[in-house]
Amino acid sequence: MEQSEVRIAFEQDIVVLPLDKLLPHKQISEAFKASSRYKRIAQSVTEIGVIEPLVVAREPCDDGTYLLLDGHARRAILLDLGQTSARCIFALDDEAFTYNKRINHLATVQEHFMIVRALERGVPEEKLAKALDVNIGHIKRRRTMLNGVCPEVVEMLKDKAVNPVTFDVLRKMKAMRQIEAAELMQTVSNFSSSYAKALLAATKQADLAKPDRPKRISGMSAEQMARMEREMETLHRDFKAVEASYGEDVLHLVIASGYLSRLVANRKVEKYLLQNSPEILEKLRAIISSASLDGQSQETAVA
Repeated sequence: MEQSEVRIAFEQDIVVLPLDKLLPHKQISEAFKASSRYKRIAQSVTEIGVIEPLVVAREPCDDGTYLLLDGHARRAILLDLGQTSARCIFALDDEAFTYNKRINHLATVQEHFMIVRALERGVPEEKLAKALDVNIGHIKRRRTMLNGVCPEVVEMLKDKAVNPVTFDVLRKMKAMRQIEAAELMQTVSNFSSSYAKALLAATKQADLAKPDRPKRISGMSAEQMARMEREMETLHRDFKAVEASYGEDVLHLVIASGYLSRLVANRKVEKYLLQNSPEILEKLRAIISSASLDGQSQETAVA
């Protein structure tokens, strides 16, 4: 199959444009200006400046202005600070939804690396905390967040919105158990700390980072954790068995469903079954419907 060329979404050169030439397609409300998110952005711009350039459409409007696609809050903050210009990049598409579709919001792991890089470059913790509008304790916790977490898990969760406490729970497990837990999180798309604690409660003592120390989970007794270990082991074994045969089972279902669809679509066959064995016809239609719904759910997941 011939591979199509991947087209970049933005021009690589950064230009400085007057703020009054940037035409926003939405207004920043007073309610949003009063929000903690807006205040955090404002604090960051005040302390460090605008790190991420504003995004504008490539072709200017008839009056010489440019359509602002992304950076409305930064533009409003710069205007409030008395600035007259800003660093911008040109998007090759002039539709905001197309730009936003390409944006991946900062994940928990990415935020950790951003903080670490800033500290390595000499940015004081106090200034970084002030720029992000958080306390120094938050910076210290995020800096050491991945300590004790194996690289494979970091790679698996690098683009996920993971509760930071989840990493505190994962580091209590050995590396192989961390990987198993991360795989289970990905399977159910649940990266919360409560789910991580449930996985920790179901972890064997030998798979803990400190196996000589008994597990302590708030609100759970030793008997409950032991029962969870047994249930999780059974569930994990059943899941692996289903996973091994799932592809082949789905293939058989699709083939059978296709054959049954053509069979029931035959008016003579349908009439015969309706007159002589309506219960069989009903079951055949249920199988066809089930396979059809399964295919639709898979298409939705891919989309």
